Amino acid sequence: MNRHWGRDPDRDRPKTSVLVALVLASLTLITLDSRTTSPLDPVRRAVGEVFGPAEVATATAVRPFTAVPDWFRSKDSMQQDLLDLQAENSDLRSQIATDDYARNRLAEYDGLTAAAEGLGYSLVPARVVALGPSQSFSRTVTIDAGSEAGVRPDLTVVNHDGLVGRVLRVTRTTATVLLIVDADSVVGGRVGRSMEVGFVTGRGVLGGDGRLDLELVDDTAIPGKGDAVVTWGSQGGGPYVSGVPIGRVTTVYSSLRETAQRAVVDPYVDFGALDLVGVVVPSGTASDRSVIEADGTLR
Repeated sequence: MNRHWGRDPDRDRPKTSVLVALVLASLTLITLDSRTTSPLDPVRRAVGEVFGPAEVATATAVRPFTAVPDWFRSKDSMQQDLLDLQAENSDLRSQIATDDYARNRLAEYDGLTAAAEGLGYSLVPARVVALGPSQSFSRTVTIDAGSEAGVRPDLTVVNHDGLVGRVLRVTRTTATVLLIVDADSVVGGRVGRSMEVGFVTGRGVLGGDGRLDLELVDDTAIPGKGDAVVTWGSQGGGPYVSGVPIGRVTTVYSSLRETAQRAVVDPYVDFGALDLVGVVVPSGTASDRSVIEADGTLR
């Protein structure tokens, strides 16, 4: 008797009649589904009623997450707009803050040009970049012009208001200026219409309280209150050239122990707000910067 080990392969094969039945059923369903009114419509509606709310709820829940990239893009754009506005606001504030400063500097430069014309001297423009150390008890400033700019010791320094001081020492790019308010400063001056001469000395005080003392050579000459004081000049124009305004007389008094007349002079220059100055140099001086000539032109 023949025995077959394993499963019968014929048992796993679908019958031909079954296959034909399934195909016919599929065609029937397709035909019914293609009609306008289908017997499957109730089934569809039932399925839609069951799963429709779930689909809506799922879409509602997912929508915030799908909108996250757009939200971040919108938020980044708003942040950039805010940064741009802040930068623009900062620029406007800076312009407002510096308008007065720029106007003051322009006025000082125009005044320095006028001073060169009025004095008839060439000027090397420079800016005050530092004050002398307070512990030294000297009243000096550092300017940003040195030997390369044609500056040397014992030259007169002025600004648009009047006499500032004289050059003490120089480096290649800077110079130290002794202010006329320094206690060791002595300047020869002439008073008013009388042209009487005397010596102007500093008190070592800056700012609004800074004053100068004037002692006339002629003890019989009495300066008048409000008289202008200008430099009388030195041999060769150093350290002070002639005709530079120093200040005006505010008080006159006589010393009981000395015969000379004395006066208090209020300087024209505000030494607490020095910025642009000019160093008087000989005409044609070689300089690494533009020089204001005596006629007000730039070289």
